[in-house]
Amino acid sequence: MLTADIQTMFSYNYWANARILDATAKVSPEQYVAPAPVSFGSLRGTLVHEVSVEYLWRRRFEGASPAKGLSEGDLPTFEALRERWASEERAMRTYLAGLTDDDILRMFDFRRLQGERASNVLWHLLYHVVNHGTQTRGEAGVLLSQYGQSPGDLDFTLFLREKG
Repeated sequence: MLTADIQTMFSYNYWANARILDATAKVSPEQYVAPAPVSFGSLRGTLVHEVSVEYLWRRRFEGASPAKGLSEGDLPTFEALRERWASEERAMRTYLAGLTDDDILRMFDFRRLQGERASNVLWHLLYHVVNHGTQTRGEAGVLLSQYGQSPGDLDFTLFLREKG
């Protein structure tokens, strides 16, 4: 795994997130917050969870040990969520741009939210962030499709074809 591969995976992640956010912009405010049978209770809950995961991991990669993630109260509107996600993307891309191939092969020590220590190879954790997003986008995509706003195809190969 090389830093260029990680950057490609994150570019895919942000491309797919943009498709989800563009579709979300078309749902009603009521649909955005409506209770739904997904892991985080609503479309908003699902999207807030995902941006929170990206925030938590980025802060860990930068050397912090956040005690909590973001909540729906932190991002009460879709506009607030979209702005935060853009900010997180910029911050993560800045972090990734500073990594070397040697960096991503090293062990990375961090603290989980409960405070216990953990360690993994850095590229494994970076890959985890993107993979986690795939699950969350899947749940959001189902809800968006039910609301008549499918995000369309989110395949990695489509991303590669579109980006050349």
